[in-house]
Amino acid sequence: MKMVHITIYTGCLEDSIEFYENVVGLNIQDDFRQFGGNIVFLAKDKGDTQVELIDDPKKAYKGAGISMGFHVDDVEVKREEIIAKGLHPTPIISPNPHVKFFFVEDPNGVTVQFI
Repeated sequence: MKMVHITIYTGCLEDSIEFYENVVGLNIQDDFRQFGGNIVFLAKDKGDTQVELIDDPKKAYKGAGISMGFHVDDVEVKREEIIAKGLHPTPIISPNPHVKFFFVEDPNGVTVQFI
């Protein structure tokens, strides 16, 4: 079994796409806006688990209790990139010498962890 996607209902589709493309580093895999839809799928590469964004202000996620984690090559560099984009990540947390991570919220209040 493989996880295919995680769905986030949003009231700000364009802001969410911009975050997942420019902050997380995902790419649009499927885009149904050109067909009058309100759904976009993003992933790093084809075949990877996708983030499905659905524009529906009535169901928009309000934040609390959901976190997604992404592995990066260099936690310190990624954190500095995010700060340069005007976002406010947490300080780097290192519970032991082999693990480092930090968090930042997406436009919907979803906590995104970079490990």
